[in-house]
Amino acid sequence: MRDFRQYAVWQKAHLLTLAVYSAAASFPSHELFGLRSQVQRAAASIGLNISEGCGLETDAEFGRFLRIAAGSASELEYGLLLARDLKYLAPERHVELERQTQEVKRMLFALTRSLRS
Repeated sequence: MRDFRQYAVWQKAHLLTLAVYSAAASFPSHELFGLRSQVQRAAASIGLNISEGCGLETDAEFGRFLRIAAGSASELEYGLLLARDLKYLAPERHVELERQTQEVKRMLFALTRSLRS
């Protein structure tokens, strides 16, 4: 069994989730169950899927959850873009969150590739 806390990608995903929760707190109150909730769930899903995959036995199973995490990261990317365009998120904040999200995605893809070799 793997310890998800030891993976740099999980650590980065966790920091990203904390940053997204902080940023989403300033979204309008009418978005509490809309876009705010969606970006928070997408962000949390990245780390949750990494940790769930770590609890499984095979590299193939772990890889499947890493791919799901990457999908959640893509969902988050769009949610952040939408939040920026709706003026819920300042452009500078969007740039930083986008950078973090893309870094996590690159790390997920690299880890997935390493499991196949």
